[in-house]
This record gives sequence, structure tokens and C-alpha cells, in this order.
Amino acid sequence: MSTYPSSDSDQMLTHFRQALQSFRTSNAPFRILSSIPKPLNSAPLPPPPPPPPPPKTLYILDSSFNPPTLAHARIILSALQSPHSASTPHRVLLLLAIQNADKAPKPASFEERLAMMEVFAQDLQAKIKPSSTSQPEQSELGIDIGVTTLPYFADKYPHISPSSAYPLPETEQVHLIGYDTLVRLLDTKYYPPSHTLKPIQPFLEKHRLRVTYRADDEWGDRKAQDGYLRDLGDGKREDVGGLREWVTGKRIEMVEGRKEGEEVVSSTKVRNAVAKGDEEALGKLVTKGVKEWILREGLYKD
Repeated sequence: MSTYPSSDSDQMLTHFRQALQSFRTSNAPFRILSSIPKPLNSAPLPPPPPPPPPPKTLYILDSSFNPPTLAHARIILSALQSPHSASTPHRVLLLLAIQNADKAPKPASFEERLAMMEVFAQDLQAKIKPSSTSQPEQSELGIDIGVTTLPYFADKYPHISPSSAYPLPETEQVHLIGYDTLVRLLDTKYYPPSHTLKPIQPFLEKHRLRVTYRADDEWGDRKAQDGYLRDLGDGKREDVGGLREWVTGKRIEMVEGRKEGEEVVSSTKVRNAVAKGDEEALGKLVTKGVKEWILREGLYKD
């Protein structure tokens, strides 16, 4: 039996469609559209518990979520199990960039992706036991679903925190990215007119990157990826503004991705499994709730 009846699906899609329209007309660069757990609609007796404290650590996964996959879940769960996570109040932000909002997104619309992100967040939260955090005031993980119109880290991070959503000036953003994204982030061609890395120096002075190894031929093996970061730490990119402190001070840190024997997961494999009608394969690539949503809504069949 489906976890989300058709009527709930329609309501969720309507909510995100309207929220997206409001965001687009506001000219705001960033907004949270939904949160898990959701705030209560009424004030029952006894009154609801006070909201959790603002996070001092915000784990951010910025992706196309087309759709959300178990690879996304692995990245988040790995970060939440790190020693740093256990020492401070934290939240997770699932961030969708919609800078190309004037073009019809394919194959799933933005509102469909946002709905799947909420389903994914609920599935993810169910995997996290309250005992996994050492913070007594934070009994369950808070997950926010947000959108931005800004494509670059140097532009978006000041709008995320401090902000009305995350008011603490000391909140540290930990961006969960893949090695391929790191290479693009440190490519000077994205920073005209100077074409140096100085625009991201303020970002990495305050915030961190948790980088997952990419295990495919296009980006080299683990030794090559370690070498790329080691060169940065040895000061070999200081001539273009790349600071060795980013590595020596662990502002950029490489972490394991897929464990040996685990399924290779990608959004492309999800879409291919759906197109072939292979529900068993689909179940190995996405969470239960996301699988149900995809099948019920008929996504990725074409």
C-alpha cells in the first residue's frame, strides 16, 4: 500500500507549485519551502515542545535531485555520523538550484523534484535514531528543503546564513559535494574578470567542504584525487589564490563514498530502471517512499 495517497500527492505538488511561483516573483535568492518535521497546524493540549535551537552546523546537499537517490542518502548519513556532527546542534538542507526557471525542467518538473525531496527527507529522518545525536535538546534531525537562483558557492553562501532561517552568525555550513564539483569549484574560469580563486576565499575561511571520492575513470582513481588536494595543500595554486590552509586547516576534506560491495547509484540509473520497468532495480537505487512516488506519478517513463 502506498505511503502517500493520491490526494496527499496532489496537495504536495500544489503546495510546491504555489511556493515556487511565490519565490520566483519575490526576487529573493534563497528560500526554504518546507521542513521535516513539519510544524503543527494547530495548538493541541499539551502544547507542542519548543522549537530546536538554531543549528551551529548546517549540512548542505545541493543537487538536481532528479530524482533523490540512495547515493544522496549515503552522503548525508556519512556526514551525520562524523565526530563533528555529534558535538554541535545541526540540521540538513536539501537545496535545489532553479536558476534556469524560465526553461521547462526535464524530465521531472521542479515541483515534482521538491515533492520527492520531501518524501526523501521523511525516509531519511526515519533512518536516523534520536540516540544518534549527543545533543539532548535535539531529539530528532531537522531537514529543510530550499531553493536558490544562485549557481555559485561564492554567491549563495551569504544568503543561507546568517538569515531568517539560520540566524546564528557562527553557523558553519558544511557543503556535501563530489570530487567533480570540487574540481569545478576550484576552476578559475568560473571567476571572471580576475580568473583567480580569491572570490571563494571568504567562503572557505568560514565554511567547509566535505568531498566524496568519485570512483570512475573520468575523474581518475583515488590516488589522483588525493594528489589534486595535496598539490593545493602544498601551495601549488597560491599563484591563483588557492590557499594551502584550505587543506591543512581541513576546510576541504576528502571522505569515502560508496563502500565495497554497495550498489553503484546514480539518477541516470534510476531513470533507466523506470524506463525498463525494472521495479526491483529501482528499489536498490532510491528510498521506499521515493520509489512509490515515482511509480504512482508515472515519472521517467519516457
